[in-house]
Amino acid sequence: MQLRKKFFNLIAMLSIISLSFSTTASAEESVQAQIMAKVAAENAHKNPDEWRTVAIENMVLLTLPQGKVVIELAPQFAPNHVEQFIRLTKSAHYDGNKFYRVIDGFVAQAGPEDGSSSDRSVAELTLEGEWPTDENWSFTLVQKNDLFAEQTGFKDGFALGHNPSEKRAWLTHCPGVIAMARGNDADSASSHFYIVNGQAPRYLDRIMSIFGRVIYGMNHVQAITRTATIEGETAVTSSAHTPIVSMKMMADVPLAEQIQLEVKNTESKLFAKNLTERIERDNAFFFKKPPPVLDVCQTPVLTRMKAN
Repeated sequence: MQLRKKFFNLIAMLSIISLSFSTTASAEESVQAQIMAKVAAENAHKNPDEWRTVAIENMVLLTLPQGKVVIELAPQFAPNHVEQFIRLTKSAHYDGNKFYRVIDGFVAQAGPEDGSSSDRSVAELTLEGEWPTDENWSFTLVQKNDLFAEQTGFKDGFALGHNPSEKRAWLTHCPGVIAMARGNDADSASSHFYIVNGQAPRYLDRIMSIFGRVIYGMNHVQAITRTATIEGETAVTSSAHTPIVSMKMMADVPLAEQIQLEVKNTESKLFAKNLTERIERDNAFFFKKPPPVLDVCQTPVLTRMKAN
């Protein structure tokens, strides 16, 4: 009987010790979480310019059957195209139209396929998206001696090419950019647009007007039905083309439905540092280190939801 009593006392003592250890561990985990939160806050304070809030007046909400896509417009690079695109968006010009020319690994192009009278009345625009530079012009350099430009880099989150010898810079056809379609005449773009959905068709640089880029929902762009077929396949009918459910300026969307976003600030010191690390590939994974080449179109500019 005495032995049993001692045994139960031992069990009770072990339970108290276990509970005490558990409480201590929970307390330690709580302290650890507080420390991590403090470090994160300090890092955010050290890099206040790491992220850039996208201006709501420059965001377009494109709704597809697959989901929502957000486009950031670039009025600083193509003001006339942006102005016309905003005007057409606000007038519901694109609502109900379709992506009628969609080629895998190239572009998804949309607009009124039937050449409606309302579309024929849209003014044609002069080619934009290229501008002069001088010794005071600045951007974040990515690479020199690119295949299509003397230099490549970023400005305001947009990938660009730059030829110092010409003192000219321009936006580049990286995946996700949006540009106006046109005919053979350089100044014939009006309302039809395309989104690059695959490999970067850089040969289109400087001959098309890029005026924005997709910053959210690129997976939905990739899900747009392809219209191009191989020989022997049945043609994709117009009824199967992916429609534009709606196109609205984000500022015109009810507040509860707005998508507020931040993107990496390509002018920050941290972004430049990350570029250097990406070029050097100093990681054990690379047991055979690739050459120090960094394609501007394979350099991500990340997006995140803006905290409330």
